[in-house]
Amino acid sequence: MDAPYAKLEALEPGIARVLAHNPSAFTYYGTQTYLLGERALVVIDPGPDLPEHLDALGQAIAGRRVAAIMCTHTHRDHSPAARPLAERTGAPIIGCGPLALKTVGPRADASFDGDYSPDDVLDDGQQIDVENETITAIATPGHTSNHLCFDYRGSLFTGDHVMGWSTTVVFPPDGDMAAYMASLNKLRKRDDRVYYPAHGPAVKNPQQYVRHLAGHRMQREKQILRLVGETPRPIPDIVANAYPGLDHRLVTAAGGSVLAHLLDLQRRGLVEQQQELWTAV
Repeated sequence: MDAPYAKLEALEPGIARVLAHNPSAFTYYGTQTYLLGERALVVIDPGPDLPEHLDALGQAIAGRRVAAIMCTHTHRDHSPAARPLAERTGAPIIGCGPLALKTVGPRADASFDGDYSPDDVLDDGQQIDVENETITAIATPGHTSNHLCFDYRGSLFTGDHVMGWSTTVVFPPDGDMAAYMASLNKLRKRDDRVYYPAHGPAVKNPQQYVRHLAGHRMQREKQILRLVGETPRPIPDIVANAYPGLDHRLVTAAGGSVLAHLLDLQRRGLVEQQQELWTAV
């Protein structure tokens, strides 16, 4: 597929997107910024602070009022464009709370945006109204502790909690596997008709897809338990055995996800750590 960078794509009435030119092994073709509404707009995940992306958003907005700029979380491929876009449009920044950590995990584009400063933070279930339409914040910690999804007209904008092309990176210390699984279960109980993720295509079978994601994590957990049950292992050895043939660019991310699983298993009393080695209890 040819990535349609810097172009406004209509997805359905009142929902459009602009793709930022920040492709990587972790962002697929890039970050998708969504524009909701007709005469007044809400911008979800304004993306990285790239001049061409901001110019494309300005052209897409086309002089219409921007009622709010909303961020699902504060990784650098999602929120840095919020402030310059707010300066251009006068719109408030609303959504997830600020969060910045010095240890950022597997990739530069996912490091935290230390300059993010929202005008208002939404709690779980809190709503904003724009032109007789309601947008509801759904707290979905796991990928990050401050992650939100947004419900609009039965569509759920899932940020990085559910992506349309890959599983989500859960990387401690802020990423938490138990929280991520609980958030998946929370979405499974909902009746959203479609997911619009920040990376990858729309998910048109949401409940089935969430069950698939949860099942994948449970299988990975069983695999890790089997490996550390055979012999005490360090995380790199677990990764080498659990992810044969893995792209070298993804090794650190895989190690983060393994660590997230191990910490969850440790809290549940199923594994223990002795220096660099993990073993089943």
